[in-house]
Amino acid sequence: MSKFIGAIDQGTTSTRFIVFDHLGNIVAVNQKEHKQYYPAPGLVEHDALEIWNNTREVIQNAMRISGLTSEDLSSLGITNQRETTVLWNKLTGQPYGHAVVWQDTRTDEICNQLALEGGIDRFREKTGLPLATYFSGPKIKWILEHNDEARADADKGLVLFGNMDTWLIWNLTGGVHGGVHVTDVTNASRTLLMDIKTLKWDDEMLAILNIPASILPTIASSSEVYGYTQNTLDKVPIAGDLGDQQAALFGQGCYRTGDAKNTYGTGCFMLMNTGETPVISNNGLLTTAGYKIGSAPAVYCLEGSIAIAGALVQWLRVNFQIIDKSSDIEPLARTVSDNGDMFIVPAFSGLYAPYWRSDARGVIVGLTRFLNKGHLARAALESVAFQTKEVLDAMEMDSGVTLVSLKVDGGMVINELLMQFQADILNVPVVRPRITETTALGAAYAAGLATGFWQSTDELLTNWQKDKEWTPLMDEATRNTQYAKWKKAVSRTFGWIEQ
Repeated sequence: MSKFIGAIDQGTTSTRFIVFDHLGNIVAVNQKEHKQYYPAPGLVEHDALEIWNNTREVIQNAMRISGLTSEDLSSLGITNQRETTVLWNKLTGQPYGHAVVWQDTRTDEICNQLALEGGIDRFREKTGLPLATYFSGPKIKWILEHNDEARADADKGLVLFGNMDTWLIWNLTGGVHGGVHVTDVTNASRTLLMDIKTLKWDDEMLAILNIPASILPTIASSSEVYGYTQNTLDKVPIAGDLGDQQAALFGQGCYRTGDAKNTYGTGCFMLMNTGETPVISNNGLLTTAGYKIGSAPAVYCLEGSIAIAGALVQWLRVNFQIIDKSSDIEPLARTVSDNGDMFIVPAFSGLYAPYWRSDARGVIVGLTRFLNKGHLARAALESVAFQTKEVLDAMEMDSGVTLVSLKVDGGMVINELLMQFQADILNVPVVRPRITETTALGAAYAAGLATGFWQSTDELLTNWQKDKEWTPLMDEATRNTQYAKWKKAVSRTFGWIEQ
């Protein structure tokens, strides 16, 4: 039996390949960033071909450096940036332009027009989602309306659509030479095209958005053998597929109703397991498929997504050079004892949960001559924690479950100042696992369950180990005052873009 599981983690800023052993330990890893394209305000694009080439490169590098071969891998799992939309020609493998990234807001007009006929929640009962620029369906519609070649080829049945999971699986399994066109329930649930209860593409949604069914991948479970690698790796079963945030939930062992995790990356994403019945939100959250293991029933989640988290630190680094590298933000923030009564609301492309305000834009409020770059750094970190609290409040109202602790992962959890402030403002313990690469680990777990590398989720739970826990230290009066000021700052972002 093969000793290892491979996982492709195709994220917003980079692609990684990680190999795990049976205990969930990392034995090999390689990573490569890809270019971000910003052709106009609110527009964000990726080159899908660059991502495919980078994926092959990181797999080859990790395998070479570790001395592993394809025979050493039991199977391969994939996790991906969700909603990022690419259309390509199935005969040539060439995309119709750049992929439209999840953060992109070019579909604002489409979403507003659709909302006129029934509000932003007109499809929430069916899809679990509000009308928002975030999701893949409106992005597909936009591409087909603005690319004549894509529209003409789609009418001929020559176009394929996918989020990055589908794009990579298709290429890995042969591409134009018989590539498998498939996605899983978690990614499909982020398109605005799938019925959240039946887990099937919905004809009504396709008709409303004028999207031909022929371009859509087959919807499968999150853990089954979809096909076998035909290049880069030799005949390794691809057996796990989850959107990145669902993968992190799975990797964190959140298998019980009420379990929750928050991932701190480019954006910030909190998911709570709500069991086998979808809970439709009344408080601005998304209802999403959490995972589906083979023939077992799907498990659903409530999700609150924050557009800008780590991206705010990157913005300060690149545009204002107050730090040389992202990790410098914590020591800079520690040069001051508090935020100096300054708040940053990073609504660069609108606000996501629980507001869903595409008309919002970012603000910095409370500026005085007293403030310095240390306060700016601290306010940036605290903005992430405040946004997370807003999401948790909504989650508790929808689910009726009071969170007792929060599992955290993602690149920002190395920032102990942020983690302590997060515990303070939530007033619950914040727990970081020993292995923080939970997104890739979740994809590996799904693949390993499908091929018998692991036998059950109970076995997976034995792998989870706590690294550090932060307990609340802030008094209630300070917590309430700070949160009220944050809410006031958020209100100042509304209506900046005239609609």
